[in-house]
Amino acid sequence: MSNILKYGVKNITARKSCLPSIGVVQVDVTATFFSKTKALLAHKNVPVINMALEKLKFDNLALRTLPLDSETGNRQRRVEGACFSLVDPTPVDSPETVAVSQSAFELLDVEVTPEVFSNENFAAYFSGNKLLPGSQTAAHCYCGHQFGHFSGQLGDGCAIYLGEVVNQKEERWEMQIKGAGKTPYSRHADGRKVLRSSIREFLCSEAMHYLGVPTTRAGSCVTSNTKVIRDIKYDGNPILEKATVILRIAPTFIRFGSFEIFKPLDAVTGREGPSVGQQDLLNKLLDYTISTFYPQIWREVGSTAERQQMLLEFYEEVLRRTARLVAKWQCVGWCHGVLNTDNMSIMGITIDYGPYGFMDRFDPGFICNGSDDGGRYSFEKQPEICRWNCLKLGEAIQMSLPLEISKPSIKVFDEEFESAYLTGMREKFGLQKSLDGDKELVSNFLSTMLETGCDFTNGFRSLSLVTLPESAQSEESKHKFLDSIVKECASLTELQKFYKPKIPPGQMAMFKNLLEQQPHLAEVLRGQMAVIDVELKRQEKFQSLKDMTSESKEHADRKLWSDWLDAYIARLSKESTGSDVTLLNERRLKLMKASNPRIILRNYIAQEAIAKAEEGDYSGVQNLLEVLKTPYTDPEEEFNQEVTSSLPALPDLCRYVSKPSSDNTGLIVT
Repeated sequence: MSNILKYGVKNITARKSCLPSIGVVQVDVTATFFSKTKALLAHKNVPVINMALEKLKFDNLALRTLPLDSETGNRQRRVEGACFSLVDPTPVDSPETVAVSQSAFELLDVEVTPEVFSNENFAAYFSGNKLLPGSQTAAHCYCGHQFGHFSGQLGDGCAIYLGEVVNQKEERWEMQIKGAGKTPYSRHADGRKVLRSSIREFLCSEAMHYLGVPTTRAGSCVTSNTKVIRDIKYDGNPILEKATVILRIAPTFIRFGSFEIFKPLDAVTGREGPSVGQQDLLNKLLDYTISTFYPQIWREVGSTAERQQMLLEFYEEVLRRTARLVAKWQCVGWCHGVLNTDNMSIMGITIDYGPYGFMDRFDPGFICNGSDDGGRYSFEKQPEICRWNCLKLGEAIQMSLPLEISKPSIKVFDEEFESAYLTGMREKFGLQKSLDGDKELVSNFLSTMLETGCDFTNGFRSLSLVTLPESAQSEESKHKFLDSIVKECASLTELQKFYKPKIPPGQMAMFKNLLEQQPHLAEVLRGQMAVIDVELKRQEKFQSLKDMTSESKEHADRKLWSDWLDAYIARLSKESTGSDVTLLNERRLKLMKASNPRIILRNYIAQEAIAKAEEGDYSGVQNLLEVLKTPYTDPEEEFNQEVTSSLPALPDLCRYVSKPSSDNTGLIVT
């Protein structure tokens, strides 16, 4: 059974000319996808659960177990000796549902039928205007290291805990609405989110889930007629935007920063956690976290040594999960943008979607956050930063687990990341054996991508065109691969635009001379040297492109990829020793297509859906969500069967698969 029934598809038209190497069909999608859900589930013998929202089984364990702020209300304040503050959401005017994720709601045993979706109570519940029976609302207190510096108390400044639901599988899911108004942790902000940022989080949460990346889920996106002021470009020209709320779902939203509320005075920033030195509270938070979310590690202990062993096992498991998570990010070409310790989940899942970005053209220095001037959170630095954050977590719990015990365990992160990353890359290359030299093969592939300006996602997808050298189609497959991947490389004009110097060459030359004459300035300007180094490399690359023509670049690209392909073919020859080549090729192809997505949430695609939504047309958001549900499937395979014309219609997938045009690259989010 294909996903045709789930989507509702008609008018299937072959459209191979768009991307002949990948295979694309043209289909149309509508937001009325609900009508076929029951039939699909019935075909798969899956019971349809029709739990009314009002009958959700709430069990708000966090609020029963952890200490609460003695003061209620949303007044900004320092919250000492507490993990949560009880606070009411602030209502919005005329809430209206933009989009909903049926699969996210299924975690709660809820089927969002058209009747539920269109009911005014749905928008009221998930905008914060009305509370579900059993719900208790609160904001979580935490701290964080932001851009490497301790910022003191932060907390849920715009997110509000609704409670925890235990489903029929006895799984615990915390519900949280983001953008629901002020809390004690809002500082000088209004506690609101706007339509554009909410749509981005809604779509990416679900896109990451379908890509197989551990993540929080997004159940719904509800906008309103309440207006808030935002200066989008920070240029002194604020506009009014719609206050919007999304429903987030996760086992827990406890994060590394949750344990930093106990941090003593920071020597650099002069800030401290609001519950500094309260070891009893730290132990209570640790016990709650381990017993609830790491039950395989939790045990009653009698001695200090036994307790420290349990805490060490917990810490090392967090290291493993975090390492595997960032390895997944690197394998799909995704950049978080704000990897502060308060944005790191204790569960090892992706959390807090802000100025994230999927790479288009491969660039290890890719920065998706326009506010990250120094590139601290660039794509290539994500493993290093996650490791640094793990060390900060160790420091945060040192009253209970001394650093001399926890710090040596950081090697667990290093080993797990190396293993998970190489495993993920071998799958992307269709390599089923683990051999020496694989790391170099991957590194050279990425270097060639960088040199040619190749699209990250489509470049990897093109690898599935290469067959084993012993197969009859081997020579033909080489030509197909080269033709495909060269088309995915940036044009000369695109590269010249990308590498165009941001600082006038004359000024850079003067600065270089100054550094040569006074080298001590490099230490004084340490924080800015990374930016300067990037600019120097940019100017060198720009100069190298000056004497190139479009024809010579394409010729050079083909030569570079041909050289790499020879090494790849040599490596593939070691896969098929004594094996059935046809069967092995089929297995390789299946593995690669399940590891290299054809569709990702590119910034410009998300922006198109946002632009339509800001005009009052929400169909683009729900349609895009439907497309993102099958990121690894070739449409011609998925829809290659007779479909009746009575099914509702879906948008052309060709544009979602193609690399972006030059006009659609370079979108920056802050």
